[in-house]
Amino acid sequence: MKLILTDLDGTLLRTDKTISEYTKQILKQCQQKGILVGFCTSRGKTNITEYCDQIKPDIVICNGGACVYKNDELLHSASFTLQETQTILQTAYKVCGESCEITLDTIDKIYWNRQHDKSTQYSDMSLYDDFKDFSKFTECAMKICVQTDDAQKAKLISQSVPDCDYLPFSDIPWYKFSSGTATKEHSIKVLSEKIQIPLEQIIAFGDDFNDIGMLKLCGTGVAMKNAIPQVKEVADYETLSNNEDGVAKYIEENIL
Repeated sequence: MKLILTDLDGTLLRTDKTISEYTKQILKQCQQKGILVGFCTSRGKTNITEYCDQIKPDIVICNGGACVYKNDELLHSASFTLQETQTILQTAYKVCGESCEITLDTIDKIYWNRQHDKSTQYSDMSLYDDFKDFSKFTECAMKICVQTDDAQKAKLISQSVPDCDYLPFSDIPWYKFSSGTATKEHSIKVLSEKIQIPLEQIIAFGDDFNDIGMLKLCGTGVAMKNAIPQVKEVADYETLSNNEDGVAKYIEENIL
């Protein structure tokens, strides 16, 4: 293996959103042996700064695949246009009601339409915006998340613009919307070509819906013990849970 890609929440991160010292040591050993280490997460880049400082990953795929970085150099990005972004926001309010929560990630910022009584802890770094006057925005949305667990409503929102990828989160009642090419698997294909590492020499770890594509794509796909059944079905192997350092345990036993 020449590249290790791991999801963060529910995979590399423990339930308390920390990375164990043991896991940090194992990933550092991989890098010392010339194996690249990367994050592949739905979080935006501004929302993973503390983990980048701890691990210093060679690769960062964030916003669910909308951005790809190698050593902080942006290699690839995919976003909605400004018009598509506005259409999705307007449709989300229309379909889910004016009180629904919405978050929007640009390439370097996170916006949220709630200041108080937020439904989940998304990011301490989020900026408030009610998304009513989108004309002031100059950056396109890399990812939009809408508070709903209604699959039909999510489908209606996705159909408001062409080529929209949408997926639910298994642990919270939200859906993620992004450009059709802003997926983890598409970004890994682009990365593989740019850094000339074959997909067969990439191992991926994941636990949730948006990890399914990358686990099927990469040479080795590993599901966490705590992963949803759909992820375990497509994985080549299963490791211990995120709270048992499953990623590090698998790497130590099978790669190092």
